[in-house]
Amino acid sequence: MKKILAFAGSTSSTSINKKLATFTAENLENNAFDVVDLRDLKVTMYSEDEEKNGFPEDIKKFSESLDHYDGFILSLAEHNGSYTAAFKNIFDWCSRLESKVFRNKPLLLMATSPGARGGQSVLSDGVAKFPFMGAKEIISYSLPSFNDNFKEGNIVNDDLLSQLKEKIKQFEATLKA
Repeated sequence: MKKILAFAGSTSSTSINKKLATFTAENLENNAFDVVDLRDLKVTMYSEDEEKNGFPEDIKKFSESLDHYDGFILSLAEHNGSYTAAFKNIFDWCSRLESKVFRNKPLLLMATSPGARGGQSVLSDGVAKFPFMGAKEIISYSLPSFNDNFKEGNIVNDDLLSQLKEKIKQFEATLKA
C-alpha cells in the first residue's frame, strides 16, 4: 500500500482547495493518506537574510516528511491568477533544503475556485513549473464553480465527479509504476 500526502496551497481556515484535496484523498483506492494543513506551519517570509538565520523548524519537519510519501495530492488556491503568497513562501523555503521538493514522485495537481475557470491560471503555472521541482508525473484536474459543484462534502455534478475519479485512477496507476 502506497502512502499519499494531500494538502492545499492555501492557509485559509475555510479553504475550498483543502476540501477538494481531502475529498480526493478519501476517494483513493487501496492507498493510505495523510492530510496536512499549511496553516500549521509557522514560517517567516523567505529571504536570503532570513535563511542566514537558519531554517524554521516547521519547514525542516515538513520537508523531511515529504521523503516518506509515495506521491502527492495538491489543490492550489488562486490569488490574482497565481499561487497564494503562503504557498509560494513555504515552497521557497523547502526548495532551499531540497530543490526537488516533490522528490521525483507523482503529483495529482488540482485547483478549484468559486468562478467558472476553476483556478485554471494557477493550475497551468503548476503544470509548467512543478516538473522542475521534482514532480515526476503530473495529473491535473480543475473543479469550476466550487460552490455550485461541491455540496455536503461531495462533488454533485456527475460529469465532474466522473472526471475526477478518472484522474484518481490515472494517479494511482503512476504509483504502481
